[in-house]
Amino acid sequence: MTMKFGKLAAATAVALGLSGPAWAQVEVEWWDFLAGGDGVRMKALIDQFNEEHPEIQISGTTLEWGLPFYTKVRTAVAVGQGPDIMTYHLSRLPLALEEDVLSPISDADLEAAGLSKGDFFEASITAASTDDGQLMAVPFDIHAVVVHYNRTALDGTKWLDADGNLTGISSIAEMTELLTWAKGEGFSDPLSFQSEGGGGTWRMFYTLLRQQGGEMLTDGEVLVGDNMDKAVTAIQTLADWRAEGLIPEQAAYEASVALFSGGKSVLHINGVWEVPTFKDSTDDGSLGFEWFANEVPQMMDMPATWADSHAFAIPNDPDMTDEKREAVLTVIGWMQEHSLAWAGAGHIPAYKPTVESDDYAALQPNATYASLADNAAFDPRSKIAGVASPVYDAVDNLIAPAVHGFLSAEDAAEQMKAQLQALLD
Repeated sequence: MTMKFGKLAAATAVALGLSGPAWAQVEVEWWDFLAGGDGVRMKALIDQFNEEHPEIQISGTTLEWGLPFYTKVRTAVAVGQGPDIMTYHLSRLPLALEEDVLSPISDADLEAAGLSKGDFFEASITAASTDDGQLMAVPFDIHAVVVHYNRTALDGTKWLDADGNLTGISSIAEMTELLTWAKGEGFSDPLSFQSEGGGGTWRMFYTLLRQQGGEMLTDGEVLVGDNMDKAVTAIQTLADWRAEGLIPEQAAYEASVALFSGGKSVLHINGVWEVPTFKDSTDDGSLGFEWFANEVPQMMDMPATWADSHAFAIPNDPDMTDEKREAVLTVIGWMQEHSLAWAGAGHIPAYKPTVESDDYAALQPNATYASLADNAAFDPRSKIAGVASPVYDAVDNLIAPAVHGFLSAEDAAEQMKAQLQALLD
């Protein structure tokens, strides 16, 4: 009630042309790492919020994605010069807890924002919380890898159902069969993904590991028990596909996208964030074929897909005033209620009322792959995992070479285990 009264009073004051300390505008300093289409959409949301809330104005700053962003946050918060609100990858939460850079978010905070934990997908709330259930950030989306595919090429085959969705892939052997067929049809790299660099290879490896029920970390131990065998299987699967010419050799991120859009790949496993790329190419007529995207097929024991979340976090600032925190919570609640606009970037909103809405159901292919929210496999909860982490480095330095035949799958898994375990001991 206090927050609603404050908003009404401030808005009334502005309308009446009143001024003075009682009606001071609250400025919320905002940091994000959102570039490209994500950045355009978020700026539009910020502009809309500012237009609708004369009593609260967001001042946004976009910083460099990855390690530079998190380094800046750590140093700024340590000296009391952090923002009032920031975007945060939930995969970085364990490291954030170690660095003590985040302010806990209580149930009362959520209520003030007009939210509750039940409004969000369970996987995202779990990823946003400590082991004892303390919420540390508010999830905004679930972004995962999906399989983008060439509907035109697959038309009339057993791999496309009556609704135009990918079908008939429930094992590694069946996926290999499709890719081998595509190779014979003239697709030089039937399945493309970022095979150069830790990001794309990690997402492929981790999806295959988790589809076996495998875990990277168990009670602080890397690849214990049969998890080592499952890691080897995941690596060997990718290596076998490469040896048969079914995935590209050392494809950088942009090249992997170009292989699909240029008709060299029939499948492209990449993040939902590329959905706008292919939509735009379809709209301007440059793609040259009909395209769609589905959840990555279950090829092993259980459905699982690598995923992460963009979330809203409040820096740990003991000097933040109640008025400023109230304004920040107003921002968070408003963003969730307007997350359909964010879904246009391909992401699955973490806010269930948006996903359950008729408007979202009409958003394709997003609504079709929204099922992956229940199968989201978030990065291991560890300071060595997450965006721009040592896990990414280990994948880049060990798993990627094994995929391309420079190292055995067994040696890659063993060396990765040793390298990562040393960081935990």
